Amino acid sequence: MECSTTFFFDLADPRTNDWPLLTSPLPGLGIIGFYLYFVTSLGPRMMANRKPYNLNNILVVYNALQVALSSWIVYESLEVLVFSNRFSFRCEPVNWEKNPETMRIARGFYVYFWAKITELLDTVFFVLRKKQSQVTFLHVYHHTTMPMISWGAAKYYPGGHGAFVGFINSFVHIVMYTYYMLAAMGPNYQKFLWWKKHITILQLVQFCLAFVHSMQLLFTDCDYPKWSVLFVMPNSVFFYYLFSDFYRKTYCTNNNNNDDEQKKSLIKVD
Repeated sequence: MECSTTFFFDLADPRTNDWPLLTSPLPGLGIIGFYLYFVTSLGPRMMANRKPYNLNNILVVYNALQVALSSWIVYESLEVLVFSNRFSFRCEPVNWEKNPETMRIARGFYVYFWAKITELLDTVFFVLRKKQSQVTFLHVYHHTTMPMISWGAAKYYPGGHGAFVGFINSFVHIVMYTYYMLAAMGPNYQKFLWWKKHITILQLVQFCLAFVHSMQLLFTDCDYPKWSVLFVMPNSVFFYYLFSDFYRKTYCTNNNNNDDEQKKSLIKVD
C-alpha cells in the first residue's frame, strides 16, 4: 500500500494528479480492458447475426471532431514549442511551477490523453460496420498503448521534452482523420483520396523523428528523465516495423494491380 501511494501520488505531478482519470490507473485500465474485450470478443459476437451498421454520417462528424481536436493540440504546441522561443528541441525539462503558461502546457498534455481515449472508437466503428479484418494487431496495439503512454505523461511529466511527440502525432492525425472524413462522405469524394499511402509514409516519418528526438536525452542532461527513452525509443522502433510491414504488404505488393483494383482500394474506408 505504501509503495502504491508513493508511485501514484508522491511521484505524480500535483498540478494534474487530481484531474479526472489521472488519480488512479484503474479507470483508464478499465476502459482499455473493456475496449479489448469488446473489439475482440463481445462486439464480433453481437454482430455475428446482424447486418453492418451504416455509420457514414456519424463517421463524418466523429472524424471532423478528431480533426478539430488535433488541430487545437497542434496550435497549442506551436505556441509553446515554436512561437515562444523558449523551448529547446535538444533537451527540455518540465517546468513544475504553477502559472498560466505551465498550466496551459499541462492542459495540452491532458487533452492529448483524452484524445487517445476517444480514438478507441475507431475500432468500435470497425466492429459495428463488420470490418473485423481491419481490427489487426497493429491497429489494436497502437490504440491500446497510446492511452497508457499519454496517461503517464499527463500524470507524471506534463511538459518538457515529451511535448514534441504529442505535437507531431497530432499533426499526423489532422491529415489522417481528414482523409477518413472525406472517405465517409461518399463516392463523390473518392477523387480526392489518392494520397492514402502517403499517410502511412507520414506516420513512418513521425516514428523516426520521435526516436531521434528521444535519443538526444542520452547525450544531454536537462533534468528530464533519461529513463523515458526506455519507453519512447523501443516503441518507436516497434511502431516503425509494424507500419512499414503494413505499407509493404498493402502497397508494394500491389504495384502490378490494374487501375480498377487501385480505385477499389481507395473506396475502402479504414
